[in-house]
Amino acid sequence: MNQVLVLSFSTAVLAFLGFFHVYSEGADVSALNDNLNLSTIIYDHKGEVASKISSNKNEGVKINEIPDDMKNAVIAIEDHRFYEHDGIDYLGISRAFYKNIKAGGIVEGGSTITQQLTKNTLLTSEKTYKRKIEEFFLAREIEKQYSKDEIMQMYLNRIYFGNGSWGVKRAAMNYFGKELKDISADEAALLAGLIKAPSALDPYNHYDAAIERRNVVLQAMKTQGFLSEEEYQKAVEKKVVLNEGGRDPLRGKHPFYIDHVIEEAISRYGLTQDELLSGGYRIYTEMDVSMQTAMEDTYSKDELFPKGTKDQNVQSGGVLVDPKTGGVRAIVGGRGEHVFRGFNRATQLKTQPGSIMKPLVVYTPALEEGWGVTEKLKDEEMEFNGYKPGNHSGTFKGDVPMHEALKDSLNVPAVWLLNEMGISKGLDAAKRFGIPLDENDRNLAIALGGLDKGVSPLNMAEAYSAFANDGVRTEAHAISRIEDSEGNKIVEWKEKKTKVTEKEIADKMTSMLLEVVQEGTGRGAQISGREVAGKTGTTQVPVEGIKGVKDQWFVGYTPQLVGAVWVGYDQTDEKHYLTTTSSEGAALVFKDFMGEALKGTKPASFNVKAISEYEREQKNKTKKASATKKDPVKNSIERKEKVTEEPVKKKPQTKKAEASENSQTQPQSQPVKEQPASSTSSPKPVQEKKEEKQKTEKNVSEEKKQEHKPEQAPAPKEKTNSGKPPVKEVEKEKEKEKEKEEQGNENNQSQKPEEKSSEPAPEEGSQQGGDEKEEGGATEESGGENTEEPQPPAEDTGEAEQAS
Repeated sequence: MNQVLVLSFSTAVLAFLGFFHVYSEGADVSALNDNLNLSTIIYDHKGEVASKISSNKNEGVKINEIPDDMKNAVIAIEDHRFYEHDGIDYLGISRAFYKNIKAGGIVEGGSTITQQLTKNTLLTSEKTYKRKIEEFFLAREIEKQYSKDEIMQMYLNRIYFGNGSWGVKRAAMNYFGKELKDISADEAALLAGLIKAPSALDPYNHYDAAIERRNVVLQAMKTQGFLSEEEYQKAVEKKVVLNEGGRDPLRGKHPFYIDHVIEEAISRYGLTQDELLSGGYRIYTEMDVSMQTAMEDTYSKDELFPKGTKDQNVQSGGVLVDPKTGGVRAIVGGRGEHVFRGFNRATQLKTQPGSIMKPLVVYTPALEEGWGVTEKLKDEEMEFNGYKPGNHSGTFKGDVPMHEALKDSLNVPAVWLLNEMGISKGLDAAKRFGIPLDENDRNLAIALGGLDKGVSPLNMAEAYSAFANDGVRTEAHAISRIEDSEGNKIVEWKEKKTKVTEKEIADKMTSMLLEVVQEGTGRGAQISGREVAGKTGTTQVPVEGIKGVKDQWFVGYTPQLVGAVWVGYDQTDEKHYLTTTSSEGAALVFKDFMGEALKGTKPASFNVKAISEYEREQKNKTKKASATKKDPVKNSIERKEKVTEEPVKKKPQTKKAEASENSQTQPQSQPVKEQPASSTSSPKPVQEKKEEKQKTEKNVSEEKKQEHKPEQAPAPKEKTNSGKPPVKEVEKEKEKEKEKEEQGNENNQSQKPEEKSSEPAPEEGSQQGGDEKEEGGATEESGGENTEEPQPPAEDTGEAEQAS
């Protein structure tokens, strides 16, 4: 009786399928042509796999990468006539119908692998007769358009194995922590067994049921000749070892660095997020895994950071860059739980940098303009067109050497010096260092980091890399090369270098920044056995009546590596601000990750002069200058020069004054300066009457001095309004004028002008060396006064951690 029923049913099925045969012709199966979701692999700077990124659903693998055991296990348990039917297994359907009737329930399905592919890819999940009919027809069309291997590949890449594992490749990694090619026969059998009921057979929650189902698959593999008796027994007896992590150990590794890689690929190279997550790209980066891990470990240490509030965590962002290549070695963009492509404080932050701007916009251009490392700067109460800077201590030191002003992060000398040079000099330097600026930044506040939009740690690390790289800035980048899934190169980084300053200037800055870490505000960043140069930065809370800290910064470098770190709240207000300075916060964070990142590398030296050497050279020059003043002939000559020049000296031709003169075409960009009273005083009538006579006498004396003192460097060229010819044009009158020389010396000695007490002491190579500044210092800028008031910064504290 049962056999009659089966035969009748089979006949009906065949008639039904024949009736709808025409309907199946030309069915649309184009959705199967969609590219497989392939994981994008991230490689470190050594070419080793560091991380993976992909979409949340599935990732593909090619048929030749699928082990035979895996294919055989699926065929044995799901569709053992896979290579024989045309998409519909009519005998299988009849057999399943018979078994189900005999058992009084459904114990076997009749769907082929092709039908399952159709159901999971092309159809909805509704259970209707119409859907079943469509499944039949689409399965046949798939078989017409694709080979059996292509169908098997698409099936294994799209089927669900439970625990978020779409596709066999991810399932192998999630359950066993292995690449698909490395799984054994028993592991393949377990995965094949999950297809029937992934949740009910989940080995993490239903281990015994999963093992029982695995053994059923192994038995089927032996029955169909895929395993020998010996192989079967060995596989059945083997204990399954699950990956307790339950996921790919490389997936999601180093998330902040990966976020930046995605951003860079999108912004620089025009790729989309979908392409990056599913295109199977191979992205080669500048990441150093050991350095990245070191930085991530630092950010897991809560004790290194200020305590936050209940509603806000104190945040931070840090970055490490190779100063020679610009390669970004490590990035951490925040503390706490990571959000995919969330706010990255290491690369996307925009906030005021405070005193870490001083070396860039003040001291580097000052050295370029001829100011010396030990030269005295003014530190006294002063006002610049309504802008009145102050030091954090509330006190002033008077005249202070440049290196000491930087070491102790004094604000007033920095503003005064920028004013002496002209704001344009600072703005130009900032652009060379790669600091983003806008028109609102044209004011003296930039000396203290008062930028309108602000900077990120990555911006500052790139800028400071010029000091560690002989004055050359190499653009920072994370991606070195991108290849497609076939290994074809589609992107390759091209190095971009900018000469910021001369090596000599960079070395002088490094000498001063070494002192900052050794003796000044950056002492918290000292690393035992390493030379570290750097600078702290701290800004005040922009809330009236609150004396607190908004931003903590530290940027430091060794010969091999540059690091920058910011610490603060994402939202600063009267309840959310810091109470410590950068030497007690950001500098300690820097020390921790930089020290760990450099472990295993040989300590290196900058090979630059110590500050004590500059001081010793200055003392020797001062002694030499004092000895020279004892020469009556030289003293006479110098006095003649001053008497001749003083009444008409409106613009001494120093490098600093020349900078002002060159900017006459842009008078509005220059700040108003406080001028020494003598700069604007009128010439004395007596001096005007004697000018012609004394000019000739001075020229003869100068020529004589050069003849008798060849070792003395030539004095700077004179510029006067007398209209007299230079020395060479009066050589014929030498003999005649010699008789007047003695008388001229005596007259000049009685007319010695007043010395300017406001000028800094001459630095190396100044008046005596002839290659820096002329005596007299900065004077009034031509081109009129600039009435634009400078905008104050979000006041730089000048470092509360000033060295005592």
